[in-house]
Amino acid sequence: MSGRWARRMDGVRPSAIRDLLRLGADPEVISFGGGYPDASLFPVEELASVYRGLLVPEHADALQYTTSNGLPGLRRLVAERLTRDGSPRTADDVLIIQGGQQGLDLAAKLMVDPGDVVVTEDPTFLGALIAFAPTEPAYAVVRTDKHGLDTDDLQRVLEANPGAKMLYTVPDFQNPTGVTLSYERRHRLLELADEHDLLVVEDTPYRSLRYEGSPLPTLLSLDTSGRVLHLGSFSKILAPGLRLGWATARPDVLERLALLKLAADTQNSTLNMAATAAYLEAFDVDAHVARMVPVYRHKRDLMLATMDETFPEVVTRTRPDGGLFVWLGFPEGFDATDFLARELLPQEKVAYVPGATFFPVTQRPNHARLSYSGVPDDRLVDGLTRMAKLLHRAL
Repeated sequence: MSGRWARRMDGVRPSAIRDLLRLGADPEVISFGGGYPDASLFPVEELASVYRGLLVPEHADALQYTTSNGLPGLRRLVAERLTRDGSPRTADDVLIIQGGQQGLDLAAKLMVDPGDVVVTEDPTFLGALIAFAPTEPAYAVVRTDKHGLDTDDLQRVLEANPGAKMLYTVPDFQNPTGVTLSYERRHRLLELADEHDLLVVEDTPYRSLRYEGSPLPTLLSLDTSGRVLHLGSFSKILAPGLRLGWATARPDVLERLALLKLAADTQNSTLNMAATAAYLEAFDVDAHVARMVPVYRHKRDLMLATMDETFPEVVTRTRPDGGLFVWLGFPEGFDATDFLARELLPQEKVAYVPGATFFPVTQRPNHARLSYSGVPDDRLVDGLTRMAKLLHRAL
């Protein structure tokens, strides 16, 4: 079999980061690596009661096959959530998927032939690059600043790549930088998508986790020409282990995504879909999110305050209005991957995600992504203080 793999496997490679962060399994390591929610905030008792109610003979259908698009009741509840967020939808407008990640995989399969241009923020979500890789895309990247994707630069990029097929963006509390796309730029992005005939993939896993400021409209709610494929997830508002998300788009796009999902996995877990629908019917998920937000706001503030007190002044950082991440910038010439592997992990047992591989075209090694969401307060302060000590020495 050696050497007979499909050509698409050339772009599907293990990440050096994965090998480095295996060390994060060590309980002594303070890891700021994964964008994990705080497990202490999961609604365990409520979900347990829901599952107990389903795992009885009269609800045996919760263990049966169901429609590939997802349980109608759950699709209806997601549609109601989308409607409250400014995008009127019905159950027929919703496809249930295996978390937002499957939506990225299906979008690439739908739109991208080998060599087709996908436009992304620079940097962008590493998981999206992993999902897109098997379709063998070319990338055109758009710079970002504190207001998100720079639409002036987007215009330049699209004019230089007239055949671009798809634009991928995380407009709310972007992964990895934490920045949010401004209201004016949201409108301009959609204008440019119309002019250049692009499908816009809007990824919104962190949208509900806003800690300050007013919510901005989704690209979906501003879209007047059916350009937006909108992806959402229950991973950050309920629990990632449910592996449940949703996609919504105009009918011809959604129908084709559903065919690709049928080929990939037939359906999501009937039991998990039924449990999530029952949870949404019996409990107030928005009240649950409202209880989570102050906890994450506190963790964000604690991370930033500790950095302000301990880090070298030459290390820049974003201040996100929500989400789970802070993005660090180190001086030119600093290699965050090398620093992690040679000094931070072996000497201080602290880990982050080096930033280089978040850049689709030209990797920039002088960045790192840190997540505050799943780290207890005392370990958060301890880990950052240890990191600061080594940074002062290294810089």
